[in-house]
Amino acid sequence: MICIEHLYKIFGYGTVNEKLALQDVSLTMHPGEFITIIGSNGAGKSTLMNCLSGVEKTDHGNIFLNDINITKYPEHKRSRYIGRVFQDPMKGTAFDMTIEQNLAIAYNKDKFRGLQKGISKKEKAFFRERLSLLGMGLEDRMTQKVKLLSGGQRQALTLFMAILVNPKLLLLDEHTAALDPATAKKVLDLTDQFANSKDLCTMMITHNMSDALRHGTRTILMDSGRIIMDISGEEREKMTVEKLIEQFEIQNDRMLLK
Repeated sequence: MICIEHLYKIFGYGTVNEKLALQDVSLTMHPGEFITIIGSNGAGKSTLMNCLSGVEKTDHGNIFLNDINITKYPEHKRSRYIGRVFQDPMKGTAFDMTIEQNLAIAYNKDKFRGLQKGISKKEKAFFRERLSLLGMGLEDRMTQKVKLLSGGQRQALTLFMAILVNPKLLLLDEHTAALDPATAKKVLDLTDQFANSKDLCTMMITHNMSDALRHGTRTILMDSGRIIMDISGEEREKMTVEKLIEQFEIQNDRMLLK
């Protein structure tokens, strides 16, 4: 279970550029929940993920993961429990290393390796078996460098790497925004497949309100660093993009309706 209590984040404190990015954000997630997050630019969506992953330190509040207070944990320590995929397909991989080398880094990030062979035969077999689940043929290209992959293949690989060690929380920061529609759909289908784990909590930022209502089990709307809407169940099933626009006066961008 993920529990966020009264989270505040202030940038430029005490200066003329001071900005209150998160204001008293509280949220509880149970295992298996998949939250989609919408909101305008500057609403606090990415700042929330940065605070959860440890990229940014919070100014007030607490973050609990399975009753363990991780608020003061550094980013590298949280990475044992939290996986993250960014908008840029190149951010989650070492592009000049091979697919299997990237997978080995992700797989062993919380293990002490010592002076042993880089990638064992057992690990290679495991990577090959798991990669086949993506349906992209990457299991036959494990010795190729990641920079030779397409954007969609890199993003699928990054998503796969993020869940390889069974994290408790998966953070998806507009992870399909840089992809063409067909590739984005495939990555979202993979996202649904991976997020279907009963033990995994998933949070996905998207500017596409149709995707926000189509995927996941719960949708929240952020504005000015606050959560101003939190819907699930029957209420979410009845919600439409048009109702969101009408109720919260979100600017009607035709691209969001596709």
